[in-house]
Amino acid sequence: MSQSAKELRQSFIRYFLAQGHTSVPSSPLIPQADPTLLFTNAGMNQFKGVFLGDESRPYTRAVTVQKCLRAGGKHNDLENVGYTRRHHTFFEMLGNFSFGDYFKADAIHFGWDYLTQVVGLPKDRLWVTIFREDEEAQAVWERKIRIPASRIVRLGEQDNFWQMGDTGPCGPCSEILIDQGEALGCGKPTCTVGCDCDRYLEIWNLVFMQYDRDASGTLKPLPRPSIDTGMGLERLAAVAQGVQSNYDSDLFQPLLSAIGQRTGRRYGEQPATDRSLRVLADHLRAIPFLMADGVLPSNEGRGYVLRRILRRAARHGRLLGKTEPFLYELTGTVVEILNEMVAKARGSGRNVLAGDQVFKLYDTYGFPLDLIAEACREQDMRLDEAGFQQALEEQRDRARKTAGFEVTTAKPLVAELSGRVAPTRFVGYERLEAEGVIQAILKGERRVKEAVEGEEIELVLDVTPFYAEGGGQVGDQGLLVGPEGRVEVQETTKPAPDLFLHKGVVRAGRVREGERLTASVRAVTRQNAARNHTATHLVHAALREILGPHVKQYGSLVAPNRLRFDFAHFKPLSSRDIDDIEALVNEHVRRNEVVQTEVLGVQEAVSGGALAFFGDKYGDRVRVVNISSFSKELCGGTHCRQTGEIGLFRVVSETGVAAGVRRIEAQSGLGAYELLKQHEAELNELADLLKANRSDVVTKTKKLVALLKEKEQELEKLKARYASGQAAAESAQTRTVAGVKVHTQRLDGMEIKDLRTLADSLRNRLKSGVIVLGSVKDDKVSLLVATTPDLSARFPAGELIKPLAAEIGGTGGGRAEMAQAGGKNPERLGVALEKVFELIAQTAGE
Repeated sequence: MSQSAKELRQSFIRYFLAQGHTSVPSSPLIPQADPTLLFTNAGMNQFKGVFLGDESRPYTRAVTVQKCLRAGGKHNDLENVGYTRRHHTFFEMLGNFSFGDYFKADAIHFGWDYLTQVVGLPKDRLWVTIFREDEEAQAVWERKIRIPASRIVRLGEQDNFWQMGDTGPCGPCSEILIDQGEALGCGKPTCTVGCDCDRYLEIWNLVFMQYDRDASGTLKPLPRPSIDTGMGLERLAAVAQGVQSNYDSDLFQPLLSAIGQRTGRRYGEQPATDRSLRVLADHLRAIPFLMADGVLPSNEGRGYVLRRILRRAARHGRLLGKTEPFLYELTGTVVEILNEMVAKARGSGRNVLAGDQVFKLYDTYGFPLDLIAEACREQDMRLDEAGFQQALEEQRDRARKTAGFEVTTAKPLVAELSGRVAPTRFVGYERLEAEGVIQAILKGERRVKEAVEGEEIELVLDVTPFYAEGGGQVGDQGLLVGPEGRVEVQETTKPAPDLFLHKGVVRAGRVREGERLTASVRAVTRQNAARNHTATHLVHAALREILGPHVKQYGSLVAPNRLRFDFAHFKPLSSRDIDDIEALVNEHVRRNEVVQTEVLGVQEAVSGGALAFFGDKYGDRVRVVNISSFSKELCGGTHCRQTGEIGLFRVVSETGVAAGVRRIEAQSGLGAYELLKQHEAELNELADLLKANRSDVVTKTKKLVALLKEKEQELEKLKARYASGQAAAESAQTRTVAGVKVHTQRLDGMEIKDLRTLADSLRNRLKSGVIVLGSVKDDKVSLLVATTPDLSARFPAGELIKPLAAEIGGTGGGRAEMAQAGGKNPERLGVALEKVFELIAQTAGE
């Protein structure tokens, strides 16, 4: 009897729990504190630090059902979704892991036992692959599992050797596959394991991490080999349920049925329709999971991937006749432009979409290249990729650069220290002063035994009350006093999980490795930082209460003198929103609520309502900061004991930092009070300037603004009247060329809006003609071309402006009846104005 996807999830977890594994919850789609990844794309991502030896867990065996996304970066299946039976953007990966516990024999046994005994797959249809040099795996499969040697296939490094990077942990792997029968094969006599067709389908990959590759490429055995396995739930469900496609499994059929009802299309009737239905089914799974983990559509990074998925879904929705506004408006215009470009290319006898046209779709309209390629493929056309790349390179200097995801490593000396000195014990939650022993002194890139007055150093202590920079909060400052010297600590950092670096200057005497000294945190700066950190939690809670639960933290800065909070929201906050947020935070400050902290298991904390944030890395035990029933977050920072210690809270500014991301900057405590005093001083100064009482400043300012606006309108009228009169007086600038009246004029000091007003007046006066106006103001050139309606088809302003703009060193464009340009060569304005007569003559003669 086949099992549902839900039953497979449950049976997988149950099986490995019975084998002594710990069930670990799925991590978010946004990797925790791992800048090397765009999205979580495998079950092992959350254990990367364990495999590298950077962190430890209270268990050596783990089992997970991990949500994954492969739609950006190195692992990108987006453009294949819909065209195959088995590619997805979002999927669930079943995995079991061993951290120096069991190895090949057990991993292979577990995999075979689960698939054949629990899921019930037929043994005679299962094949395995191994790395060509892995005799140990061959022996296990053949002698212990008793698979015939004819169904064990040796493959090379590209297929069956896994590594995390160019250096580091790596090892051979073994894949379990199922023969789905000749009906799903390619029909070639050479078809076998490794073929690209769907006959031999990979189900499970078992990775044996047994080597450490150094910079020279040499493989050295790891002292504690580990296991990392991964199996896609979607594939397993299809195989277990005896269907030929993942989309025929119970994971997708209800969704495909619902989409079919909405669109009036039935899955399985037409190949083109089925493709679009598969795309929608896949993307409609990916979108909510991404947004639930805090990703919003934007122009860069993760947000750009989500936007691509939305647009791809929108396009396939249109192919199915789905025209609801939330999808239709995303790509309707672009699709029309693309169809027009395709029609023009076909009309000229070409089956290639030109590179500059592809770039226009990509750059101007934001249409992803893979969508353009897909649409062209459906029209039996090709892309001019070389031409596109050329256009892309030409505009590279103007393109926005997106945030990079690069590997970051600690200084070699620091990396070496983290394994040679005892972990630093942090006692700063309980007290601001403690005694500690100097474990190491760093001076630049050298480890030294002592340091003397005036030298800049970094100290490692065995015990410290100094909070190290982390979670958005800056590190503590203060003093280290020993028997012979004093160090002023200016910054505290934590380059490794248990390694605190106290960076500062020896202000007196000397300090030596091994000395015991007194570490004292500067109380004022710590307290101010604590006020701002607690205020940040209140701000987050207030934002979620007032704007909605979609608000998620995207980043923060907590310093003694200010706080900054970045969050997900779709539009700027109104002044009313800001007032409400400020009032709600101050209400909780006045209540003087207790700020409670406790240490819990991460799953227990999150299940209890504590908020966790992507980009932050959490261990199995986490610190929870709770403020009444208003705020509950995972946080390792320092806080007030009660909210009343904040004193006062004021918002300084609210701005946008990226598409869908807003930023609040604020002050609390003394900083907020000083901000109020500054505003009061500014109000007093303004009252003096206006010669008014403070209570009358707003009323008098409104009157002055209204008067100024009135005077500006009068000035505009005077300028237009002056220009119009000047135009009438200088009739020599109007010529008739090929029967067309052409008026050119230079009016320095006028802005483009003034030129538009004058052009409208001149068009009414000429009745029929072409007008070209130019102006130089502040060393910048403006050009405007206008045509009367009867001539706009023969002499479109948008075309006439381009060669004229080139003369002044600029660019321009516009509609058929009016276009404008700007340039940087004022000395060429006269040449440009004269050139229009030549252009009209040429155009009229064509």
